[in-house]
Amino acid sequence: MQVAVLTFDGFNELDSFIAAAILNRLKGKGWKAHITAPSAEVTSMNGVTVRRQRPLEFAAEADAVIIGSGVKTRELAADAALLSRIRLDPNRQLIGAQCSGTLLLAKLGLIGGLPACTDLTTKPWVIEAGVTVLDAPFVAHGNVATAGGCLSSQYLAGWMIARGASLKDMQDALHYVAPVGEKSEYVDRATTAILPFIAPVEAARAVGKAPG
Repeated sequence: MQVAVLTFDGFNELDSFIAAAILNRLKGKGWKAHITAPSAEVTSMNGVTVRRQRPLEFAAEADAVIIGSGVKTRELAADAALLSRIRLDPNRQLIGAQCSGTLLLAKLGLIGGLPACTDLTTKPWVIEAGVTVLDAPFVAHGNVATAGGCLSSQYLAGWMIARGASLKDMQDALHYVAPVGEKSEYVDRATTAILPFIAPVEAARAVGKAPG
């Protein structure tokens, strides 16, 4: 599973890096999350500059795509040339967006009339784009998911793992990154948030809770 983590200038480090780190827990099974950007280097909202691993066009060939957020997303959403470079196919790909990334997803026409999640700052802009915003951390409709809040990146990554691998793989990945002494609670909370949006055949893969 090759995953494009779309990362733009002004990006939120928590979105791109947490999601990528959790997804890469499955590298032994052939998974790889790539920081994917429109330019060779991008600088975060806090001044951290990173080199991309894949160009923006990689999103079209990836098996899954996560659109992260950032302080410049509203400008990006108005950039028709940039949006034209992002070619996604929800019939073939798992697609997720976090916080202001939901606004880009809406501008790409991949939300339609479905309710979505986003952060409180972006909420008015997403509503302005014609999307109903839920007071919830995570929601998925088929192959498209949205999440709201910086730390909801664990839900997006977890959903992708549950869909692309298994619920047990998701639980194991989140169990690894969760705080010591709170691992079971974290895994249970994530499972509760994600499980309703996993197809019945995928949910049937569950083999119980991750070890405490």
